[in-house]
Amino acid sequence: MYMRAEFLRLRKRSFVEAAQCLGIPAPAIMFRHILPNAMIPLITFLPFMLIGAIGALTALDYLGFGLPPPTPSWGELLHQAQSFRWAWWLILYPSLALFAVMILVTLIGEGIRDAFDPKPYSRME
Repeated sequence: MYMRAEFLRLRKRSFVEAAQCLGIPAPAIMFRHILPNAMIPLITFLPFMLIGAIGALTALDYLGFGLPPPTPSWGELLHQAQSFRWAWWLILYPSLALFAVMILVTLIGEGIRDAFDPKPYSRME
C-alpha cells in the first residue's frame, strides 16, 4: 500500500520527467530513480510500526490474548506480577524495560527520519 502510493507520487516529479525526456527506458527509471526515493518513507516508517507492534503485543499478552503461556513476554510478566502486589520490583522492571525500548526505538526512528529528510537540502518543490 505504501509502496504503491510512493510510486504514484514520485512518477510526477521533475527528475522522473527529465529522465523520460532523455529517453531512458521505463524499467531503468523505475529501478534507478523511483525505487530509491520510494524506499526512504518506508525505511523511516519502520521503527514506528515496530513500536506499535510492541505495544499491541504487550497489551494483548497482559490481557491473556497474546503469545502462548510458556513464551516469555513483557505483557505476561506484568500480568503475572499482579498476583504479587507486595513485590513492586516485579512490575517496575518490566515496565521500565518496555518504556526504555519504546523510547529508544522512537528516538532511532526520529533520527532516521531526520537523516533521510530531503527538505533541508532541496531547492525545488
